[in-house]
Amino acid sequence: MGVEVLSTDAMSGASDALLTVTDLRTHFHVGEHVVKAVDGVSLTVHKGKTLGIVGESGSGKTVLSRSIMGINTAPNIETSGSVTYNGTELVGSSRSTMRKLWGAEMSMVFQDPMTSLNPVVKVGRQVTEHLRSHQGVSKSEARQAAIELLKWVRIPEPEKRLENYPHQMSGGMRQRVCIAIALACGPKLLFADEPTTALDVTVQHQILNLLSQQQRERDMAMVLVTHDLGVVATRTDEIAVMYAGRVVEQASTSTLFDDMRHPYTQSLFWSIPKTSEPKHTRLSAIVGRPPNLAALPPGCSFAARCPYAQDVCREQAPELQPTEDPSHLFACHLPVGSDEGRRALEVNVQLGLPQAKSAALRATVAGGGR
Repeated sequence: MGVEVLSTDAMSGASDALLTVTDLRTHFHVGEHVVKAVDGVSLTVHKGKTLGIVGESGSGKTVLSRSIMGINTAPNIETSGSVTYNGTELVGSSRSTMRKLWGAEMSMVFQDPMTSLNPVVKVGRQVTEHLRSHQGVSKSEARQAAIELLKWVRIPEPEKRLENYPHQMSGGMRQRVCIAIALACGPKLLFADEPTTALDVTVQHQILNLLSQQQRERDMAMVLVTHDLGVVATRTDEIAVMYAGRVVEQASTSTLFDDMRHPYTQSLFWSIPKTSEPKHTRLSAIVGRPPNLAALPPGCSFAARCPYAQDVCREQAPELQPTEDPSHLFACHLPVGSDEGRRALEVNVQLGLPQAKSAALRATVAGGGR
């Protein structure tokens, strides 16, 4: 059974839930194997709020977003559980029902604009498609609206850009076009899937600022998918950390950074480059590789890479449990900051485990383990 992960507002009984996901599972059948890309995720997104979903590549972030939107449609994909959007059940809904929601009620900014945009269709037509389909406006009205959209996303000379093909624009411009397409019909929920990947730092900042501004102006809920905790630190209300298809920790953003409990969350935090560190400081990497989702090991999926792992971690899969704050949930037998966790780390350092020695060094530098 999946364990329901509720937001802070949901815990307090708020009734403004826009999206409710319950025990969602997406499995890919590949030959004789079953790849459990999403394995029992539950969460809630509230109106006007931002949920950050973080984790390494392969943790299930993108598959989760696509499963919620209902765009994982290959015949070898099995999706179960419940996704309720504004009172409407989406899992098992017909394509015609979903087409009414895509673009108009929920949209996605895809990770790579060069592959999500049609290379042989001009930008103008791609921006106006949703407008003409959902709002029934004329061609001239749709064009004028497209010009305004490109202005909103800070594209210079929008009239000329409508006649461009995607390859005639820079990566930052293409990503802005994708944002304009996603926002064209004023959706209430926006998924931003790694929206700044492959962009330089300055453009990343501009794109994230643009998304935040548009969210505030439209009172839009947003799910920000990324591998970088640094990206979501100041731009989300809550963060859900995913590993091997499951949520391993969730809390409000401020709580997560002040009191992270899962070793994987701690490892992601340590992987963020720090401007306070001297030049040429070696980056902190997570030892090992993510597990094979078609052959998950028993116990905790992170155990093989975890600096705290003991026999119980390799034998029993931990369930999500609350801290003193009932809205802060984590799935770990030996949480960061606990006496049990400190003792486990000491044992693993004595055994010479590289991940334990690295964690002990980082904890010393950080002054207490965070």
